[in-house]
Amino acid sequence: MKKVIVIGSGFSSLSTSCYLANAGYDVTVFEKNETVGGRARQLHKEGFTFDIGPSWYWMPDIFEKFFNDFGKKTSDYYQLDKLDPAYKIFFSDDVITIGDCMDKICEEFERIETGSSQHLRKFIEKAQENYDIAINKVVLRPGLSPLELVTKETVLRVDQFFKTISHEVRKRFKNPKLISTLEFPVLFLGAKPSKTPSFYSFMNFADFGLGTWHPKGGMYEIIKAMKSLAEELGVVFHTNSPVEEILVENGIVSGIKTGGKTFTSEYVISGADYHHSETLLPFQYRQYSETYWEKKTYAPSSLLFYVGFNKKLKNIEHHNLFFDTDFERHAEEIYDNPQWPSKPLFYVNFPSVTDASMAPTDCEAGFFLVPIAPGLEDTPELRSQYFDIVIDRFDKRTGQSTKDAILFTESFCVNDFVEQYNSYKGNAYGMANTLRQTAFLRPNLKSSKVRNLFFTGQLTVPGPGVPPSLISGKLVSDLILQKT
Repeated sequence: MKKVIVIGSGFSSLSTSCYLANAGYDVTVFEKNETVGGRARQLHKEGFTFDIGPSWYWMPDIFEKFFNDFGKKTSDYYQLDKLDPAYKIFFSDDVITIGDCMDKICEEFERIETGSSQHLRKFIEKAQENYDIAINKVVLRPGLSPLELVTKETVLRVDQFFKTISHEVRKRFKNPKLISTLEFPVLFLGAKPSKTPSFYSFMNFADFGLGTWHPKGGMYEIIKAMKSLAEELGVVFHTNSPVEEILVENGIVSGIKTGGKTFTSEYVISGADYHHSETLLPFQYRQYSETYWEKKTYAPSSLLFYVGFNKKLKNIEHHNLFFDTDFERHAEEIYDNPQWPSKPLFYVNFPSVTDASMAPTDCEAGFFLVPIAPGLEDTPELRSQYFDIVIDRFDKRTGQSTKDAILFTESFCVNDFVEQYNSYKGNAYGMANTLRQTAFLRPNLKSSKVRNLFFTGQLTVPGPGVPPSLISGKLVSDLILQKT
């Protein structure tokens, strides 16, 4: 039985661990932190539960397909509820509510801009076609060659790789609120809409077509489910085990070193930060220089606050977006001229609105997120300053006072992403999916310098996000299974 060592235990690592263990490999996972899950962990405090990392459950079909590959269903492990409304978007003079079906969403679009529902249905119909191609064809390829992108379907849509989401949206819709609403989903890909190929409109179908869901108990229920499945398949986990070195003998990977001990294996797969993983190798075996990493475009980092409120709050939903300031300006301050945002957009997640298990009775669990540029200075003073900005705006837009209801506040930012996840520049979502960072143009799944060394996760193929991470793990396992 061939041994495989997996570094890290995020979604991509758990995915590849399950596939390889199911194929008969002896798989051992080494995780730096106390619990498995990588960036998908939870904070428990005073009866409140917060998902520290991912909080949106989109593309339910990808999760279902993963568990189906092992003769399981998501319902074998966790309860999944579709949210209605999916989310609210707060603007300076209005609130847009995104319902759980196209009819409701079209009705809301018509309220904002007469005639827009017809354009929306055509746009989403095209987005659905792209989704089917992307999920069933493009993202299931390992990014080893540019020819992987050449299919009958993509050739017919080649223009969509050179036009942008912004271009496609703005030629159909004139109201700036609707434009922001339709450009928002591609932020999950980690790039400005004006830099994201229009083919990625499939994210709009993921949003409006497939809906927004919530696993009861939080997103960490998925991690628990995947760990349970992995253990059923024979995977062994070691937590509190940061890897100090990836061992190489004569150009072939031979194992890892952690805690001063050596563990040998025929294969090593790193689901940890790609840049950090290469620093664990002798210099001559690193594929990418520091200059290479420096020049890449990264998805944002985040300033996060986890807040316990001693009362139920008004005028909120499970997911809430605050777009009451200039969308374009904040994007420029993330990507074009990196700095702390002057007037930040932000997102707030209140899972306790739909899931009573997430907070004590008559209380609210609030997860506040401000997207920021990676690599910024991170100090307690800046965190405090931005918490005040966010809470003041939140209270104003929702018409209530919450400061006296705050029981506690915990924060997480650039320094924590670096310290806890070895994240390059403290990025939160990996490398952006721009045209020049798509498929074969991303860091490789397979090392070009060390035999039997592989990488997985959101800095490699297919890209950022939880569903792509599940796919990334499968792609790596397929490469190894093809070798043997």
